[in-house]
Amino acid sequence: MSAPAALGLPTRTDGDPNRVALVIPGTGYSPARPLLHFAGSVLQRHGWTVQELWWQLPDDLVELAMGERIAWVERQVAEAVDAERGACRLLVGKSLGCFAAGLAADRQLAAAWLTRVLTLDHVIRALHRTSAPTLLVGGSADELWDRAVADSTGHQVLELPSADHGLELPHDPIGSVDALREVVTRLDGFIGSLTP
Repeated sequence: MSAPAALGLPTRTDGDPNRVALVIPGTGYSPARPLLHFAGSVLQRHGWTVQELWWQLPDDLVELAMGERIAWVERQVAEAVDAERGACRLLVGKSLGCFAAGLAADRQLAAAWLTRVLTLDHVIRALHRTSAPTLLVGGSADELWDRAVADSTGHQVLELPSADHGLELPHDPIGSVDALREVVTRLDGFIGSLTP
């Protein structure tokens, strides 16, 4: 993990010490980017402590076998969850962050997965075995999203028509802002439904 505090970037916002949410980035999508930034704002509004996970991806991550990539993400997330000493109750992750799906299932952590990678058996199996509240958000134009697979899990699903892997609409900035609003609204309802 890198040290964003040295760069003046926020890493933690304190709220209820017994309800910690971990915000997990994607490959090139940090907690400062819109989806995760506003997810953090929604969590704060509902009184959660928000711990952002910032990581420096290994130079050879793309060259690693998929199982090694998954293991790397799981180690990063497990370390952050363990540091909360039982207070971490929710994961909010983007793309690569969803490789921690198995960890969420094993520890029965609620999760909101933004642009969930639904083309990997590891991720799909983890979704099917978790009973914790889970929200899956994806765009119909994202090749890593599969609506039928998302629906088959029995979890809450939000699909944004024509949205890409960034949950944006290509060449349509106004439509992209509307999509962001829809995601944030759905996150607000999901997070609000979680009992303290």
